[in-house]
Amino acid sequence: MSNCCREVVTLQLGHYSNFVGTHWWNLQDASLSYDTEAPPGDIQSDVVFRQGETLGGHITHTPRLIAMDLKGSLRTLRQEGSLYDSGKNTSAVTWEGSIMMHEESPPAKNSFLDDLDKLDRGEILAEADFYSSPQPQYSAGVMDVDTVNDQLARVQQGYNLEGSVKVWSDFLRIHLHPRTISVIHQYNHDGEVQRLETLGQGKALLQGSVLEELEDKLHFFVEECDYLQGFQVLCDLADGFAGLGSKVTEMLQDSYHGKGILTWGVAPVSHPDSTPMKDLYHQLNCTLGTVHLASNSSFFCPLTLRGGLDRRPSSPVTFPHLTHDPSLWYHSSSILALAFDALTSPYRLRSHSIPMWQMADMLAVSGRKVVAAYGAVPFPMMHGSSLPDVLSAQMDALPWKPLSACPEADNGLCYGQLVTLKGFEGQRLTSSLAAGTKPPTPLHSLHSGEDMLAAYIRSFYPTAPIAVQLLATPSQLTPPFPQMFSRSVGSQGFLQNLPPPPTSPPSVVSSVPVLTSLQSGPALDPWLSELYRGASAVDIRRVAPSFLSQGPEMADYQEALEQLRLLARCYRDNSGGVMCSSSEEDDDD
Repeated sequence: MSNCCREVVTLQLGHYSNFVGTHWWNLQDASLSYDTEAPPGDIQSDVVFRQGETLGGHITHTPRLIAMDLKGSLRTLRQEGSLYDSGKNTSAVTWEGSIMMHEESPPAKNSFLDDLDKLDRGEILAEADFYSSPQPQYSAGVMDVDTVNDQLARVQQGYNLEGSVKVWSDFLRIHLHPRTISVIHQYNHDGEVQRLETLGQGKALLQGSVLEELEDKLHFFVEECDYLQGFQVLCDLADGFAGLGSKVTEMLQDSYHGKGILTWGVAPVSHPDSTPMKDLYHQLNCTLGTVHLASNSSFFCPLTLRGGLDRRPSSPVTFPHLTHDPSLWYHSSSILALAFDALTSPYRLRSHSIPMWQMADMLAVSGRKVVAAYGAVPFPMMHGSSLPDVLSAQMDALPWKPLSACPEADNGLCYGQLVTLKGFEGQRLTSSLAAGTKPPTPLHSLHSGEDMLAAYIRSFYPTAPIAVQLLATPSQLTPPFPQMFSRSVGSQGFLQNLPPPPTSPPSVVSSVPVLTSLQSGPALDPWLSELYRGASAVDIRRVAPSFLSQGPEMADYQEALEQLRLLARCYRDNSGGVMCSSSEEDDDD
């Protein structure tokens, strides 16, 4: 591993967080590289992966990850994994009397997981082998040509898992370290009883054996790091994991002072078996979770395709070149994972990276620790065109959509912004006008992609501090990433001049360019104020007394709402560069 690696430990807290995280780790696995000769702008894999060795002496690369979920959330996945399994039964039987065994059939695996098992047993070739050699070398001679061709066709067409994905492990394509998964047995993933529904329940969990197990896992991953730059935390925002996450980030802040803690609160568009009371709980968890997670983190960014975090949000976010089902967790989490891949790229680069602490300094300006994300998935770049052509065609409106349920401000004001364009590989960054030809737009006269993208963003945000990052390598999509792209998108993720005829099969998209933006600006004032007004309008002691049954206390609840009101005030146009403070008087209210 590289001596200059700036390691990051990832925590995934909650079921939807693990959905997003699973897609994201699948994306990282598809582009995993430890090539020291790789281009300097590429992602450095060992920032988030660790190197190990199996019992048989094989080198492994597993995520530096702690994933927490509830009982019943794993289905076919063993908590300890199978990577370091010796294959021997080490259990000792000492009972000499009669034994009655009750055997329960394990959950059935989908076609993708079945093929992964065959790959592990050497019965089937990895898709990389299909494309790396015109004459694939068959493993142990166990496959005939028809089997190989069948697998090749399946890899090319992808897997249709929309009806079979029940939990995140149903589409996990990589091996996890035995210390990665933590199952909270006090609560059930499904069913009507023992659900982790409130922030107070989540806060109360981080003690005793749960705390000891988490600290043990953290010490294991942290102590093997040469230079830990910090933690990226994916945390469910709408259920009790918001409370657990607030305690986890508080612990990280106390135990690893000075390290970056970038927290991303995720929420699905909808929840199964929802009721008006559950919707109220979701709203209150999102509201209080935002306050606590922001307080304990270097910055906090919500990630969701919902139109809002209240009980009656507007329509879900849609994208012009995607055909996804917003209510399907398997789909919505894949879009957020693609955006997350670009959003986190700046601190994972092999060179010219922006460390976590610097990202936080750029965006959490004057104590404004909540930021909003936006993304164009995919970035609408026509195959064979140049970046100035694409940007000049988008001068009326920015191509991205809200990824934090927070619309952009219409006044062009912003306190800080980080824009990342990932995946323009094979396309021209600058104009190819003949000598002496007058540039059609000012963008066509610029000579670097960074200057071009910065000038384009400044046309919408004239006075905002802006940092831009360009990465040529796209996000690589491998099975089982859902093929939910419109027919206008070609195999490399670029728009086609002429879409294929309706009778021809759609292209299998194997990579995709993505444009994202992280912003701190006045747009967050109405967003945070709406969260405050929605929670303040609820007489919680009368309508939802059970929300307070395991905490928070009423005084703590009211204090959190007051912190939220003051936090929203920090983002007002007239707040300028004043540091946010809970002691400030708000004469406008």
